[in-house]
Amino acid sequence: MQALYDVPAPAKLNLFLHVTGRRPDGYHLLQSVFMLIDWCDRLNFELRRDGVISREDLGIALPQDDLTVRAARELQRRTSCPLGAHIGVRKLIPSEAGLGGGSSDAASTLVALNVLWDLKLTRSQLLEIAPSLGADVAFFVVGANAWVEGIGERVTPLSGEASIPKQQLVVVKPASGCSTPAIFSQLRAKDYFGSATISGFAADHFGYGQNDLQGTAQALCPELSQALDWLKAQGLHGRMTGSGSAVFAAMPLNFCLLKPPSAWEVTMCSNLAKHPLAGWLSG
Repeated sequence: MQALYDVPAPAKLNLFLHVTGRRPDGYHLLQSVFMLIDWCDRLNFELRRDGVISREDLGIALPQDDLTVRAARELQRRTSCPLGAHIGVRKLIPSEAGLGGGSSDAASTLVALNVLWDLKLTRSQLLEIAPSLGADVAFFVVGANAWVEGIGERVTPLSGEASIPKQQLVVVKPASGCSTPAIFSQLRAKDYFGSATISGFAADHFGYGQNDLQGTAQALCPELSQALDWLKAQGLHGRMTGSGSAVFAAMPLNFCLLKPPSAWEVTMCSNLAKHPLAGWLSG
């Protein structure tokens, strides 16, 4: 195999996000449900036999050492693989949005290069690499909608009554972004909703709980409040995903949205039952 083209890296939404505490090292402990959606970055991988990892931006310019490059080099290092790759990235998921685009790119890179380099690593083996690239990467490697705890490393796929039904959604990304470190630095214990339960979530998939980061994010990013108000004016219940600034709402089929401000990115999408690359891994 010489190349893999048009490899998807889907975004995620946090249907709720509760902060349950803080570790001595400063990291916050979370409970959340991560849900895959069909808004994807697209990646190309071409085999290099000289061991070099190179990248080409097929859309917006990315940092030189982005997560696709870091993931490729880490996989190369962990497996002592002599092969390299040229990676093409068509970035469609916005950054500073809480949609997990960078982490998803890293996970799809691990999965794709595992195939391209014929490493034959299992999902469990790739999950050992994922935390070194970021807390959310493990979720995308697992490849299913999931209950997520800790700092993002404890991922339990949803099943039974907790499985998420098919739903049309609107995702709104205001022009301004949110700084995750700034939000967490201003978060206080009074902002915590409390512990979540899978049974509570299963009773109300799209209305359960809240995003504990949302109030702090709205204070730092007023445009986020404007996006939520825009959804509310149409009878939709909006909520921020991750640490923002994107917000989303479940919506009826054939719903007609009001015209948004021109600087906003508004995307209609649906949730996914599993990651498009889920079948590429065993174990």
